[in-house]
Amino acid sequence: MGDALHELGSILMTADTVGGVFSYAIELARALAARGVRTSLATMGGPLSAPQREAAGSVPGLALFESSYRLEWMDDPWDDVARAGDWLLELEERVRPDVVHLNGYAHGALGFRAPKLVVAHSCVLSWWSAVLGGEAPPQYDRYRREVARGLAAASAVVAPTRAMLDALLRHHGALSPQPRAAVIPNAADPDRFAPQPKEDFILAVGRLWDQAKNVAALGEVAPRLPWPIRVAGSDVHPGGGARPIPSLEHLGVLSPSGVAGALARASIYAHPARYEPFGLSVLEAALSGCALVLGDIPSLREVWRDAALYVDPADAEALRRALQALIDDPGARREMASRARARALDFSPRRMVRGYLHVYGDLRRRAFAARRSPACEAAAAAVGGE
Repeated sequence: MGDALHELGSILMTADTVGGVFSYAIELARALAARGVRTSLATMGGPLSAPQREAAGSVPGLALFESSYRLEWMDDPWDDVARAGDWLLELEERVRPDVVHLNGYAHGALGFRAPKLVVAHSCVLSWWSAVLGGEAPPQYDRYRREVARGLAAASAVVAPTRAMLDALLRHHGALSPQPRAAVIPNAADPDRFAPQPKEDFILAVGRLWDQAKNVAALGEVAPRLPWPIRVAGSDVHPGGGARPIPSLEHLGVLSPSGVAGALARASIYAHPARYEPFGLSVLEAALSGCALVLGDIPSLREVWRDAALYVDPADAEALRRALQALIDDPGARREMASRARARALDFSPRRMVRGYLHVYGDLRRRAFAARRSPACEAAAAAVGGE
């Protein structure tokens, strides 16, 4: 990968505290630490939970910088986005990273000294199309503009699936002329997820209020199944108010070890998602030996191939039939669980970090070449001669 990679010492990375991006950031930071790269993690979106703080503390050498600035996809966030931008620029001056790794879009337009990587974990426009249908309304025009500016100014763009990258291009246009695009799948550490003796229940993990996760469909079919459906995740909407689903067994918000324990005992993992750019919870379930029943959407098909059963997210009866079929046939359940775990082992932290180190190294080589270009050297000489 060249000398530029071996010189890589530190990364400034952003993460939000609301969804799975935080877990992804911690997994990547841990893998980077094993390769001798330090991560400064700047969090936004709200205070860290106790489990999140514990996870951050477990990463060797990680420097944590916390904020509660609103995120670009939240209602009326732009004053906070601007303040967060000033904060990030100050952090860059303070920690002097080799690469700025942004897990959001708008701050890609900032004038960082280091090369900028933007990672596309999701976007409002593709969410709206998949979950509600059609184009997002005019209230998101500012979001459209800010995302387009951030993407255009990025040095490179990464997505966890080809499906997510294609959605980004479809909704926000081509990334030319500057950014380079790559697909690097997310990862989970198989040492933290292992099957235990399985029990007769179905598990889901996700925010109950998020229409993309489609947990409501599980609530619809639960009364017609012989096994209980348990769900781990918040039922409190960011806008306020709890939105429980009475037919499901609510486990609440679990710690990472609590989630791992529930996955280890669950026989079936159900995720009838309408929108899912990758699905870290599905990966964790597969490593835990769960048979998978997933929404039939391009991203999940891309990741899981023949290692899952797929159902139309809008067809509750198809969801019920798929779950009932696995309940009725222990042999098929074991076979699907075995396929899922074998497939999941492909998505290792080692593989993920290799992909990111390759991108980081390429960014540094390009930045070095740009500084050494004849135009830049002529400009520097002119300044020096004044």
